[in-house]
Amino acid sequence: MDTAVIIPAKDEADRIGATVTAALALPGVDLVVVVDDGSTDTTGRVARAAGARVVRHSRNRGKAAAMESGAEAVRLLDPPQEPPRHLLFLDADLGQTAGAAAPLVEPVRAGEADMTIAVFVTRVKLAGHGLVVGLARDGIKRATGWTATQPLNGQRCLTRAAFEAARPLAHGFGVETGLTIDLIRRGYRVTEVEVEMSHRATGADWRAQAHRARQFRDVARALLARKALHLTRLNP
Repeated sequence: MDTAVIIPAKDEADRIGATVTAALALPGVDLVVVVDDGSTDTTGRVARAAGARVVRHSRNRGKAAAMESGAEAVRLLDPPQEPPRHLLFLDADLGQTAGAAAPLVEPVRAGEADMTIAVFVTRVKLAGHGLVVGLARDGIKRATGWTATQPLNGQRCLTRAAFEAARPLAHGFGVETGLTIDLIRRGYRVTEVEVEMSHRATGADWRAQAHRARQFRDVARALLARKALHLTRLNP
């Protein structure tokens, strides 16, 4: 049992139970930590009932902060004198498809990769998603020479050493872009793994558009901090 699952979650009471149940069934997983990032619903209660350890943020602090809180909780729960657990980050809305995350862990467990990134085989078209993906992909390419298929995919497995090397994490939704750039620049091995997973599609209403705008802002900030921002991408 060498892997812990960390699930940042905000207002995901309808799906978090199924996600936790599926994550706990993954081979080698003996700990699931849900970081309830300022939810106003029963996300934390549902997650705990499903078998997760729950860390609660009293206010919404963003994805990067939730990932850091989850990783710290795992560190405190790692058995003494044992190697630190690998960290598998999953989105809260995966539901039962979280059970397909095992291939992400295998290369890390085998010592073949320091971080794996999921590539969803079945892709759901997300409104406005292409612009943010393009910004992240171009920035990663510019910074490292590597082209990511799904640069914003949050399903990732890391060694503890790789996670610590990438701290402090990029703010908010820039965390995945920053992680990839920072680890490749530091010589860590990053690889993509195809998985049969899916999460809730994002619509095209004003809330979804506001979410995409925040994503774009955070990815741009992460790239700017790493001197990898192509300014023409900000004026498409």
